[in-house]
Amino acid sequence: MKLKILQLAFVLTAVIFASCNKSNTSGNFSKDVALNSEIDSISYFLGIDIANSMKKAGVLDININTLAAGFMQIIDGDSVSIDPKDARMKLQLYFQKKQQMKMEDNLKEGQAFLEENKTKEGVITTATGLQYKVITEGKGQIPTNKDQVKVHYKGTLLNGETFDSSYDRGEPATFPVTGVVKGWQEALQIMPVGSKWIVYVPSELAYGKRGSRGSIEPNMALIFEMELLEIVQGPEEKIEPVK
Repeated sequence: MKLKILQLAFVLTAVIFASCNKSNTSGNFSKDVALNSEIDSISYFLGIDIANSMKKAGVLDININTLAAGFMQIIDGDSVSIDPKDARMKLQLYFQKKQQMKMEDNLKEGQAFLEENKTKEGVITTATGLQYKVITEGKGQIPTNKDQVKVHYKGTLLNGETFDSSYDRGEPATFPVTGVVKGWQEALQIMPVGSKWIVYVPSELAYGKRGSRGSIEPNMALIFEMELLEIVQGPEEKIEPVK
């Protein structure tokens, strides 16, 4: 998440809590919501949006009182204990550190999952670290890196959250074998048409350190249910979640 977005989130949060602290110096406030006007609703919606942004950024341990104090000092024109430019730099370093910690945690979680998963019955591990389990073994042709394929699939995080599914859309995806992540490319080139597999993709064979939009964070291992329907000819349709 970009720093300026987080700064906006902090500012808006500070406004909310600063107003609360005027009448409640303990920082405690009611979570009961009464949406009696348009501004009540907009304020509530902003709160939800800001909280989601902060949670996604891993910002859960903020001291609300000092946050509000910094906000009010600037608004009231009071002196502050640090130059705003230096504050921005320290914020940047803080979020870089949080991002690095999250990347390391995701990598360790994925490695631990795959290490345990490879011992389970029916799970096959390739030389690259890709893992798969055959649900249905097809009898058709095996695609090459020059082919296009039609696939039904569902992608999930290790916690079971589905981030994409052609089943949900009610239509399989058609794309070139080389138009997807490395883990998919490898699986497709050893998978006969008619097969249905569960494929466990290490982060380095998925989106690696860059992650992807939505819920796929950097260094995340992923799980795919893949059903290879056919090798096709014609216009290609690239699928965003697994490129």
